[in-house]
Amino acid sequence: FAEAAEENMPTPDEWRERLNLQKGEMIPYGRLCRLDFLKVIERLKDKPDGKYVEVTAITPTPLGEGKTTTTMGILEGMGKRGKNVGGCIRQPSGGPSMNIKGTAAGGGNALLIPMTEFSLGLTGDINDIMNAHNLAMVALTSRMQHERNYSDEELAKRSRMRRLNIDPTRVEMGWIMDFCAQSLRNIVIGLGGRMDGYPMQSKFGIAVSSELMAMLSIVTDLADLRKRMDEITVAFDRDGNPVTTGDLEVGG
Repeated sequence: FAEAAEENMPTPDEWRERLNLQKGEMIPYGRLCRLDFLKVIERLKDKPDGKYVEVTAITPTPLGEGKTTTTMGILEGMGKRGKNVGGCIRQPSGGPSMNIKGTAAGGGNALLIPMTEFSLGLTGDINDIMNAHNLAMVALTSRMQHERNYSDEELAKRSRMRRLNIDPTRVEMGWIMDFCAQSLRNIVIGLGGRMDGYPMQSKFGIAVSSELMAMLSIVTDLADLRKRMDEITVAFDRDGNPVTTGDLEVGG
């Protein structure tokens, strides 16, 4: 079914015409394309808002929750009734499913295309989320290592850093990856010598649990995104004060 559908898949230019988008609002690459949502939102800011329906679930079954299949059914049904309707589906987490149920997005004959790009994670932002999130963790653990190894004067001389005095028992953020790896949920990092990090307990979570993923759902513009990214609490210092991504200089 997917192969037959992909043969007739619209080109980026055809999609732009169908969606009534202007040049520059859709960025083509190969047979796929990305939307510059901020430009679209700015152009349509004076238009009346449409209706918004969120499809979610919390109780998995052996075949998944069915969120994508339900969403596709709603879109097709409303379109059949003549409604101007569109949907936005998050790039699925590949780890827990590994293509078992319709390339991790819709089971049976309810499939999303193009399947190859979808399965490789080329149609979403999960990899970008992972890189940004884990960058904050790299900055945090590196900062803790430097503060242990150097005096305040040496820190200032080397990189103009001020001591954050991070409490290793109150690190709130962990690492993320797009796999369901239970053995990494609770780990110990920083083993080795003084240049191999800071020894402490840490953790891994699934990529889509990152606070950054939630931000992408609610930000209103780029300035709002930068502000929120600067205010993520990654840990607390020994006096109980929050240490943020802004303190680590890896925010927006």
